[in-house]
Formats: sequence, C-alpha cells, structure tokens
Amino acid sequence: MHLEVLVEEPSAKIALEHLLPKLVPEGATFQVHAHQGKPALLRKLPNRLAAYSKMDWPELRLLVLVDRDADDCHALKERLEEMAVRAGLTTKSRNKEGRFQIVNRLAVEELEAWFFGDVEALRAAYPAAPRSLGTRKQYRDPDAIRGGTAEALARVLRDAGYHRQGLPKIYVADAVARHLDPSRNRSHSFRCFCEGVEALARSVS
Repeated sequence: MHLEVLVEEPSAKIALEHLLPKLVPEGATFQVHAHQGKPALLRKLPNRLAAYSKMDWPELRLLVLVDRDADDCHALKERLEEMAVRAGLTTKSRNKEGRFQIVNRLAVEELEAWFFGDVEALRAAYPAAPRSLGTRKQYRDPDAIRGGTAEALARVLRDAGYHRQGLPKIYVADAVARHLDPSRNRSHSFRCFCEGVEALARSVS
C-alpha cells in the first residue's frame, strides 16, 4: 500500500509523520501533504481527488483529515464524501463491505484533542504538565473540550511554565506526536482515524 494523506496545516503533517509509521503495515509507504489552512484544503480538494482518481495505481489509497472546528460534524463529513464521489473515488463510508480507495476523517474538534487523549505522551514532551490532567472533568473527554482544544492546550502548557508567548503549533505537534501511543489514546476521533488507516490497509490486501 502507498497512502497519500491530505491535511490542512503543517502541524498535522508533522504529527502524522510521527504517527503513521506506528499504523501502516510493514512495507507500506506514505506521504503527507499539508495545506495553508482548512479553506485552502477544501478549495483544492476536488481537483486533487480528480487527479488521484485518474492514476492507474491499484495499491494507492487516500486519507483526508480536517479539523471539525465549529462545523457540523455530519455536514462536514458529507461534504468530504461528496467531493470524493464526484471525483470518481470509492469511499469507506459508502462501500463498507467491499474495496475502497479513500477514507475521510475529522479531528474533533482540533488536532490538539489527540494530545489531550494521551497525557503520557504530552508529559513525555512537557514533564511539568499535570499528571492528573486526564482525570480532570474539563479534559476527561478530549473531543468534548469547550472553547477550542488548541486554546486549552496553550493554557495548560502556559500554566506549567511552557510557551508563555503563545502556542507554537508545529513545535508542539513535533514534540508530543513522537510519543503518541495508539493503544492508549482516549480521543474517539483519534481512534477513528487509526481504524481508518487499518481499514485502508485491509482494502488493499
């Protein structure tokens, strides 16, 4: 399998470059393509998917990852599905039992929720972060953190003595993602992402 991954920003690219080697089968290859934000990704996506659909490459699989942000989860997912179908690609959601070429996934509500989902990884990068973080009510469900997960992570790290001038998203993604363990992450959207990668691998075999 060769996996092409389309993400909305460089911090997601950095994070997935650490994570995907833990998820793809031995011998598989991947490449992550970052865009300059979510609007840029959604604007360019139809043409990129159409180009992929014309490739005669049986082992090629695609994965699109975007932040949900404040969007309606189902509406955003359906928008991604429609783009894929119009490009001539078969999606996992619309062909659950057969082979498919593309999986669309949402980080809820942002990539930083995945870091809250693995407090051990977060503390490996930032040892002064509270050990009890995952048991605190406001952080117990990483996908339900209110007010923005990037903003919440910025506050947690600032209170622990890090990045007092603001959250350097690329630096933090690089520091934390290298320690992420897919088997212990509490974020539901993270687990759905991992399941999507595994399903794409099965679709090739």
